Amino acid sequence: MRKQRRRRSRALVGTVAVTAALGVAGCDVLGGSSGTTGSEKTRASRAVQVWDRSPASIAAVGDSITRGFDACTVLSDCPEVSWATGTSDQVDSLAVRLLGRAGAADHSWNYAVTGARMADLSDQMAEAVAHRPQLVTVMAGANDACRTSVRAMTSVADFRAQFEDALGTLRKALPKTQVYVSSVPNLKRLWSEGRTNPLGKQIWKLGICPSMLADADDLTSVATLRRDKVQQRVEEYNKVLAEVCAKDRRCRFDGGAVYAYRFGTGQLSHWDWFHPSTDGQSKLAAIAYRTVTAKDPVD
Repeated sequence: MRKQRRRRSRALVGTVAVTAALGVAGCDVLGGSSGTTGSEKTRASRAVQVWDRSPASIAAVGDSITRGFDACTVLSDCPEVSWATGTSDQVDSLAVRLLGRAGAADHSWNYAVTGARMADLSDQMAEAVAHRPQLVTVMAGANDACRTSVRAMTSVADFRAQFEDALGTLRKALPKTQVYVSSVPNLKRLWSEGRTNPLGKQIWKLGICPSMLADADDLTSVATLRRDKVQQRVEEYNKVLAEVCAKDRRCRFDGGAVYAYRFGTGQLSHWDWFHPSTDGQSKLAAIAYRTVTAKDPVD
């Protein structure tokens, strides 16, 4: 009997020792960590899942593309076909896809302005915050490259500071509002596609993006270098948009999807062959919707 008691005692001591060792190692028999409580895991999960894939209201800021410029009539805005907040059945805008048609009519607002540059974005944000939107869409930068000359383009440093200022305006008022940022379109591709249309080239002479579109049929080395410089600046702008957005956990950049999209003549306005047509607006809406509703942000 004494020997059996001693064996049970030693077994108990061994069990306690093993249990203590496991406790120090922080492991459990399922391979998890006993050092993290259930509440801590929940808080960590919430910290990661800050992006809401179904926001209940949307405000749009930006330039002529978001205003639907030249999509319906020549040299005019047509916000009803806007990729962001439009109501047209032909477009199926981001707002309609997320909120439904009735919801989009009541809970989406378009503060984009034709001709706006990044420097104008902060004022647009200030107007948008009055509605306390859960999502703000940003498409700006094309007009910073579309200037009277290469020298007149917005510098990369100024572009960065202006974008940061615009996001700062939003964050001061609405720290939890989400932001979708579109890349700047490939302006050189738009020139390449549009220059095949004689009417489009006549409209270009009225002053649409002269840094890229002036002398559309000039293929000399000087003209080619000019267009290449504009294109390089667009690529630099997109890098800025990606970097600044990456610092804000409630901001999603499209990963360059709009820049990479190969707009054809069917996606270009039949008035100026440069701005998106109704079909082009629909393609922009689809890109935005994929980015906003994706489980994870685009790399």
